[in-house]
Formats: sequence, structure tokens, C-alpha cells
Amino acid sequence: MGLEETKSCYGRSPWIFKGSALYQLHLVKAETARAFIPKKFRLVEAFGYTLGGFFLANYDDSPAGVFDELVVIAGIVWNPPTSCAWAARVLVNNEEACHHGRKDVGLPSQVARFSKRITPVPRQTKGKIGGFLNMIGVGNTICHSKDCIDVQVTEVVGPASSDICNIKFITDVTRPKFNKWMGPLITMSLPSFSGQTEYNPNLLKYSCRIACRYFRPTSSCKLLKLSCVSWPKERSKI
Repeated sequence: MGLEETKSCYGRSPWIFKGSALYQLHLVKAETARAFIPKKFRLVEAFGYTLGGFFLANYDDSPAGVFDELVVIAGIVWNPPTSCAWAARVLVNNEEACHHGRKDVGLPSQVARFSKRITPVPRQTKGKIGGFLNMIGVGNTICHSKDCIDVQVTEVVGPASSDICNIKFITDVTRPKFNKWMGPLITMSLPSFSGQTEYNPNLLKYSCRIACRYFRPTSSCKLLKLSCVSWPKERSKI
């Protein structure tokens, strides 16, 4: 897809994104991951598998405004003295974000549609532990219910479109009490590699710093109909 050459709204790094995200890791067959990783890198693997996954984010504040992003991680590559994640696919529903990902970050970004459907799950009785924490004043919710979130991701290339995947997961719907402590600030740094694409032939090394104050574990997502027929052409040439 050809994006118009416009002055970027991103400016100079660091770039700050605020919103919510779901990060899920899972095992990927090493032979599958190698198709998307430059041959010069050694894949971190054990018993024929590496660690991949996906990152599904909804940004409500970013240099490009509000948008959704799905990053598919092919696997982990070795970069002494540490290891780095390698993205095989990046899908966003914002053309400016797509252009920035391609040109400045060397990512295989594509424009896509994100269709979301939220279905309430019948309210469940609060557990004894949660009730006790609220009773002594350290709990952070006044109700406990769940939503089923269904996200359909469709890649858009000109007039054509292709369904990539469907992600379904259950999440808690929590209501923080007024003036209550939200928990400790959790920060992590994720070293990454990218580049060597038709848009950015250089190899880029950088770290994504993630800061989160409201962290909630969720059950594993159901990932359906992951399409492999339209991976970026430059990846197949590596």
C-alpha cells in the first residue's frame, strides 16, 4: 500500500504512547520463526521452539492520535549480552502510524481495520479474598464482572482486504475506588531488533520502555484464523 509522503507528526524520539495493551507469549516452532528472521541472527530456541506471541494495544494518546496496533512476534534472537524480540507483522489502523513504523522504526507495518465487539459476561459472586480486602480498605474494586472482547483484524491493501485473525479474550471490568491506591508502578525494558525491509534496509536496535500502574492477569486468548498468505514480501527474501 502506498502512503503519501507527509511531514511526520512524530518528531524526534523518544515517542510516548499511552493506553491499554494485552501481551501474550507462546511457543513458536523454530522452523516457522526462521522464515521471518535474518539469517545472520541466531534464534534463541530449545527443543525446536522459540518464544513468540503478540501485543495488542489500544492507544488513546500518541503522536499519531488514537489508534489500535497488533504486533506479531516471530521469536527471540540472540544479541549478546541479551536477547531481542523480532516482529514478523505489525498492523495498525492509522496511516501516519504505519508510515512511521516503516520509515523510522523499520517495522513491517501494514494498515488494517480493527473491529471490536464487547459482550458482558454474567456477573459472578465476589470471592472471599476479594471481599475481605475491600472490607479492610485495601481492595480496589466495588464490583466484579467480566466482558468478552472479540477483536477482528483485517488487513487493507488498496481496495482489497484480507481477514488476518480473530482474537477473543475475557477481561475483568473493574471500578477503582475514588482516591484509592492503584498499585506500584511496574516498568520493564524490552530490547528489540527491526529493519532490513524495503522501507528501511538498516538494522535497528532499540528498547521499548513499558510503564504500567494497573496490571491485571487474564486467561489465555483464543486466536483464530491467523492468515499467513500475505506476509510482507521483503520478509520472504531475508
